[in-house]
Amino acid sequence: MPKKKRILIVGGVAGGASCAARARRLSEEAEIVIFDRGSHVSFANCGLPYYVGNVIRREEALLVATPELFKDWFNIEVRLESEVLSIARDRQEIEVRNLQEGRTYRERYDALVLSPGAAPIKPPLAGIDLPGIFTVRTIPDSRRIKEWIIDKKAASAVVVGGGFIGLEMAENLVNLGLSVTIVEMQPQVMPLYDPEMLTPVHKHLVRKGVKLHLSETVAGFEANGDRLTVQLKSGGQECADLAILSVGVRPETGLARNAGLEIGKTGGIRVDEQMHTSDAHIWAVGDAVEVRDAVTGLPTLVPLAGPANRQGRIAADVIFGRNSRFRGVQGTSAVVVFGLTIASTGPSEKTLRRLGLWDDLRCEKIYLHPNQHASYFPGAKMMTMKLIFTGDDGRIIGAQAVGEAGVEKRIDVLAFAIQKESTVFDLEEAELCYCPQSGSAKDAVNFAGMIAANVLRHDAHIVHCDDLASRDFLLLDVRDPAEFRRGHLEGAVNIPLKELRNRLDELPKNREILTYCLIGQRSYYADRMLTEHGFKATNISGGYLLQTFHKESRPGAPSK
Repeated sequence: MPKKKRILIVGGVAGGASCAARARRLSEEAEIVIFDRGSHVSFANCGLPYYVGNVIRREEALLVATPELFKDWFNIEVRLESEVLSIARDRQEIEVRNLQEGRTYRERYDALVLSPGAAPIKPPLAGIDLPGIFTVRTIPDSRRIKEWIIDKKAASAVVVGGGFIGLEMAENLVNLGLSVTIVEMQPQVMPLYDPEMLTPVHKHLVRKGVKLHLSETVAGFEANGDRLTVQLKSGGQECADLAILSVGVRPETGLARNAGLEIGKTGGIRVDEQMHTSDAHIWAVGDAVEVRDAVTGLPTLVPLAGPANRQGRIAADVIFGRNSRFRGVQGTSAVVVFGLTIASTGPSEKTLRRLGLWDDLRCEKIYLHPNQHASYFPGAKMMTMKLIFTGDDGRIIGAQAVGEAGVEKRIDVLAFAIQKESTVFDLEEAELCYCPQSGSAKDAVNFAGMIAANVLRHDAHIVHCDDLASRDFLLLDVRDPAEFRRGHLEGAVNIPLKELRNRLDELPKNREILTYCLIGQRSYYADRMLTEHGFKATNISGGYLLQTFHKESRPGAPSK
């Protein structure tokens, strides 16, 4: 490339904007131009639901950077409402249409970076284009939703899809006073998570007034005066003043396809670890690209802002001769809905089993329910965590957590542990902040490592809820009698932990004994006690609480 490079970037937001800014920091000589067909170059699309809900009150607050800022700070030209129509790879030119003037022109490049993003999926359903049906992808989208709610004095909404945007929109619409129904085709919201982890989320949504239609799909939409009738495939229907489509996104690959660039098997633009496409002069970043899953090694699509920003920086580095490489993604993410945080990193058990990797990696899992800070300090909140690790060396594969406080902190620690290929034995030794208001001397991350390490050392024997049907056992509940009376597993015998040593003669030594308590701690102590006395004991991981989550998450469990 010539010393004074001409870098053209198609699309802003996270990947394209970060690439442009990084490129300028690496070279004062390069000519850098960003083209975006929208009216904003870099905005916080994750904040759009909160703009609809008036949590973010000023539209300007969503603007991460403006054309003026790019020009004043970085000497980068931004051309808004400019759609790139085609790429002439042989001439290293792009064709651009100025959407305001209708004028078409060409621009030459030395390096071209594609950051077209992903488009909301609009299923081909009857009535899908009726007024009052919206997607949430841009600032104008959210503005139109706000105006519709005000103009129509909207009192109800149907949200189609229970992923990130679906849950966030549901919360913000409820907070505006609307009655909200979520229709989700999977038997759970947040479909990438393991189902048992979503049981407390479903209960939380219902408590907050959200109506759930799980394992349900929309058959079509009909106009009903100024309202919409949402027809369900089960034969039911929901009437509402507006509908939000949040059924996922699809990579915007039309420009790349038409230019003959290679498309990956997942449908994203294929790139190498330096964000090169199949053309040596073209890079691609962000939601439109297919990337490598850092844990499984398989190609995947992960439309998240964090990876897009890193990819943009790497593309700029490589354009200027640096040997930067993208390590891949592990899908670390979180969503907060009505004060409940749901977070994960790495693949779920469901994903690993679907890919055939659960047995290949000899995966094991443990559950725990620690408090987010010291239990003696007022306000301690319990979270539920799931840790997945390899059964041979204890390498950490993935983690999920749900709770009111402290959840994302623990998942962040575990995300970095996965990145560094750490093991559960490393988690035992992790030195983390402790003060009564924010943690414990043995943090939740330490506890997760200790429990998992105990399993691998055979100091703890565990069984999971989904394995109980295949075993012959005596079920031993070691909680206090009052807890037992409030609810217990069918067929369980109740011997409180504090009485167990003096009542060992009531238990058989020729039969497996499955111990449980509320969350698994007392039953672990019982497991160790019984094992030391020659009994064949096994602890039910996650305790009675996890059993209830598991039971309610099974297909066929009633929707609320």
